[in-house]
Amino acid sequence: MTSQRHNLVDILLTDLTRNFVRVLLFLAVMASAFGVVLSAQYNRQLSIQVEALMQEQDRLDVEWRHLVLEQSALTEHNRIETLVNKKLNMKRPDVDSEIVVKIE
Repeated sequence: MTSQRHNLVDILLTDLTRNFVRVLLFLAVMASAFGVVLSAQYNRQLSIQVEALMQEQDRLDVEWRHLVLEQSALTEHNRIETLVNKKLNMKRPDVDSEIVVKIE
């Protein structure tokens, strides 16, 4: 049995040395195929990341629009005047209580 294994190894080695160019081409094709598979996987992962980032951008854009609307509602003049009247008991002075100071 060991002689058969020895013969098989000898046959394989002589066959490899005889067809060395074909073996190199086979290895090159296999390496190229492996590279294609790796680059396709990397491309898929990057596409998934881009999609997730675009969704995050959309979410942040919607949130920013809501904040701009909220800011405009909170800084509206009528709202501020109502809050000042209710919470601080402040109101516009009457013509009689208004004092004008002249600076010379």
